Amino acid sequence: MVRNSAPENPQIPASQHPGMIIRSIRGQESLSRKPANSQSVTVRQATLDLLRAFGIRKVFGNPGSTELPFLTDWPDDIDYVLALQEASAVGMADGYAQATRNAGFVNLHSAAGLGNALGNIFTAHRNRTPLVITAGQQARSILPLQAFLYADRASEFPRPYVKYSVEPARPEDVPAAIARAYYTAMQPPCGPTFVSIPIDDWSYAAAPVAARKVSREIGPEPDAMRALAKALAAARHPALVVGPGVDRAGAVELMVRVAEKAKAAVWVSPFSSRCSFPERHPQLAGFLHASPSQLSDALSGYDLVVVIGAPVFTFHVEGHASIFDGGTSIFQITDDPDAAAVTPVGTSIIATITPALTMLIDLLPETKRTAPKGRTLPPAPKAADPLPVEFALHALSQALPADAALVEEAPSHRPAMHKFLPMRGQDSFYTMSSGGLGYGLPAAVGMSLGRPKGRTVCLIGDGSTMYSIQALWTAVQRKLPLTVVVINNYGYGAMRSFSRVMQVRNVPGLELPGIDFVKLAESMGCEALRVTKAADLPEALKRALSSDGTSLVEIVVDAAVPVLYTQKH
Repeated sequence: MVRNSAPENPQIPASQHPGMIIRSIRGQESLSRKPANSQSVTVRQATLDLLRAFGIRKVFGNPGSTELPFLTDWPDDIDYVLALQEASAVGMADGYAQATRNAGFVNLHSAAGLGNALGNIFTAHRNRTPLVITAGQQARSILPLQAFLYADRASEFPRPYVKYSVEPARPEDVPAAIARAYYTAMQPPCGPTFVSIPIDDWSYAAAPVAARKVSREIGPEPDAMRALAKALAAARHPALVVGPGVDRAGAVELMVRVAEKAKAAVWVSPFSSRCSFPERHPQLAGFLHASPSQLSDALSGYDLVVVIGAPVFTFHVEGHASIFDGGTSIFQITDDPDAAAVTPVGTSIIATITPALTMLIDLLPETKRTAPKGRTLPPAPKAADPLPVEFALHALSQALPADAALVEEAPSHRPAMHKFLPMRGQDSFYTMSSGGLGYGLPAAVGMSLGRPKGRTVCLIGDGSTMYSIQALWTAVQRKLPLTVVVINNYGYGAMRSFSRVMQVRNVPGLELPGIDFVKLAESMGCEALRVTKAADLPEALKRALSSDGTSLVEIVVDAAVPVLYTQKH
């Protein structure tokens, strides 16, 4: 590329702009370098061609001035999905990426927009969702002046919750940086990546970057797998603990085959964000608590525990984890070397889930063990007024279409969900691994965009809804097949529960009276209704779930405090 050619516009002194011309792009001034040869394209064109080659057909964003050169004359074959806030853009991309199993592409606005989005970037990091996140940066020529809207040390801003982060040294390096960000995001363990792009980079000349194939499956060490198979064959009472990594890998059917061949009890890992085992399967024993003592008690009767696609273990409260005292042998299969490194005891096998489970099925001998008896689901709860949340969840379970996907952000009701809203397995359930609110509603919008032929249901608490209510607008504008079910207990139920467990009193900020979710939804053009009586609920759910587009049901439930953990630590 020629760097010192004379400017094409004689009115601009070469001493001020060597090798460059100033041109206007929709009111934005940007520096543009002449193409070096006939093989060159602009940075923008090279990036759009890369997105097409990677199979990325949607870009999620909320535009700002530093993004306008990228967005100008937007192509018809790539759908720009407008979110009304940057965190919602990231949440939508997260849901879409999980539905399609391809990286979501997000375009944010400089430092302020990236800052707004950081909560859901952290959630994407914990969800292991592949995202390529870009953000605008001020023009390179005025960065030394600390220009308005510039980002100081932009690549450091989202760390450590991105796998790769860079502001390319030269404009022509931008396409290659985006390619690297995509490959890194998609490599197990998946996660978000970040590229900061100065406003004037898009119109520079760059060489096209061809998309490459990069394998993503990691095979397990054969000797370690043979040791695991031998341990399973010799165990008297083995248990399998399944985590979200199984569903992310699309390996739930393989997981069922392993459990049935091993005749092992199956537990779900604490805070699992996906459904990695059918929750009506006769070998499902239950859901592990995030309390060290309660988890240890649940697993105390097993001589072997094999954790697949999850950490060992995710805890939320203090306590003694007797599971680590040596009485139980522990194996782990994970695609995350960091998770393997922090596992305190036992043997960790680093591999992606599909090849590991496939090998384990081949290695496992037939066993004479009797298949364990799983949990027994409770009887249907009785109707009552005020409306019990258990009744509401059971009614939703009865009304859900067989192929529906449920995106949940009602953490205080998770124990009741396990009992009265069992999920079918592969690609049926999604929630946040981070514990941070504001993910569920935009993720449900992205999920619906990624699976437009099926109904997506967002089950969300009243407090959670208010973190990202603006995401409803995007769903309505696009007439998505999405039903939002707001469980309204007039407050932060999880915090009410924890205040009791921790024996603290007079905690401010737990009550949320006076929010009208029907009016909020209707203000954005969404069909909505409120249910306060149990007798009205089945018909209301039927109507909402059969809507042609987006609908919302607000269910006012009894505000009784749920029990998330016992006080035994």
